[in-house]
Amino acid sequence: MYDFAVIGAGMAGVSLAATLSAGARVALIDSEQHPGYHATGRSAALFAPNYGSELFRALTRASAEFMQAPPGDFIAQPLLRARGALTIARTDQRRRLDATVEQIRCSGSEIELLSIDAARSLVPVLRAAYPAACAYERAVHDIDVEALLRGFLNRAKAHGVRTFFGVRIEPPHWSGAAWQLRTGGESLCARVIVNAAGAWADEVASACGAARLGLTALRRTAALIDAPEGLSVAAWPAVFDVDEEFYLKPDAGRLLVSPGDEEPMAPCDAFAEDLTVAIAIDRIQRALEIEVKRVAHNWAGLRTFAPDRDPVVGFDSEVRNFFWCAGQGGYGIQTAPALSRLAAALACGEAVPEDIAAQGVSAAAVSPARFS
Repeated sequence: MYDFAVIGAGMAGVSLAATLSAGARVALIDSEQHPGYHATGRSAALFAPNYGSELFRALTRASAEFMQAPPGDFIAQPLLRARGALTIARTDQRRRLDATVEQIRCSGSEIELLSIDAARSLVPVLRAAYPAACAYERAVHDIDVEALLRGFLNRAKAHGVRTFFGVRIEPPHWSGAAWQLRTGGESLCARVIVNAAGAWADEVASACGAARLGLTALRRTAALIDAPEGLSVAAWPAVFDVDEEFYLKPDAGRLLVSPGDEEPMAPCDAFAEDLTVAIAIDRIQRALEIEVKRVAHNWAGLRTFAPDRDPVVGFDSEVRNFFWCAGQGGYGIQTAPALSRLAAALACGEAVPEDIAAQGVSAAAVSPARFS
């Protein structure tokens, strides 16, 4: 008998399984052979304190200490690397940038307005005539996603989490005061099912007799292009269009680029379309003096949002012992340390951890009951 059967081995499921396993018996189940195969493994992964809704920003703040100085038994290497973020705006976007800067400053965070020349000192190929205004955030970092996921996996295994990867789950049913599951020819039972299935979370809910919440999977496309010839991009900041019409960041000597697309899709193994990649390249070439001669690699992932674009964490209001941990959107990597502790506390019937509550996060704000 397991205390928890966690369905989904992306960052949300793995981090929650690891956290729960400190005091419970946990099974971790995924239909893919490798954890983090879908959204986690395809994330651009920045630790950006001012990215997302107020609730996601609060969870990011609560994750900062862990990200900056992970526990000694978690992983030996740093999780963050300084990057910085340059946000640019055309003349028609200037008011949007001014509003963004004001909002960030009002939240107590630092952001600096830069002259065009100062912005070009950071990104020399920025076209001088393109932006009307630029702003720079120093406190933005790259995240080592693979190290973060591996740290949580190692912690889960050290605590005895049993993994079932590359297996299909038959529809679970409640019997004998527990959930009965059959997966890969093996039967198991668990007191609580944790739905951390990402884009498939509504499908898992339906299979367990719970109402769908209206989660939406949105495709996000990315590609790797060569850096401008003769230039090192290693120290460049990430560059964002203020309306997120495109963004780019250095990645292992190349540039990762995206058009910031959000195309609704049914849950699937997402792939990039040539037209969407071409749109990204066109937008970037308009803003930067870059001639893209080839695309080294492209891919796509699904970012899954609840109707209000905030996370869903808590027990279902109708189905017994069915716990939601879904709707992380594009913020699941940077919030994983705090979100996993929040979810583990609520799944165990405990209060929101004090440090997370101090950031303004409540159980009611993340509860699936808000959609009832």
